[in-house]
Amino acid sequence: MPKQQIVSPELAVPNGHFAQATQIRARGRMVFVSGMTARNRSGGVTGVGDITAQTHQVCQNLRAAMTAAGGSLEDIVRVDVYVRNMEDFNAIHEVRRQYFTGEPPASTMVEVSKFVNKDYLIEINAIGVIDDERDA
Repeated sequence: MPKQQIVSPELAVPNGHFAQATQIRARGRMVFVSGMTARNRSGGVTGVGDITAQTHQVCQNLRAAMTAAGGSLEDIVRVDVYVRNMEDFNAIHEVRRQYFTGEPPASTMVEVSKFVNKDYLIEINAIGVIDDERDA
């Protein structure tokens, strides 16, 4: 069940790695992934002070959640990204390109003043749709 990027000629080209809109035929299971941070498997924070390392950990956590649900990062159709510093926009999207290699998901990014842990620089939640035929 491939997702399809929607591109409107009436909108500017996105300045990051995301789609203006994403569509998918809804014949699958929806997966709602809670906000993933740079918290690693042992419970520590990966990459304290390093947005690139933290974004890698967040993407790996998203992949782990989607894999546990029977899907992959390619099944993610939307992400919401919360960052401590919007100046990290380009570095975050550079890492995202390494994980979201097919059609990118629709996305929103906002700067926030605090996270539950003072060392977190980024948090991403996601919505995925996994094809029911994958289970057949």
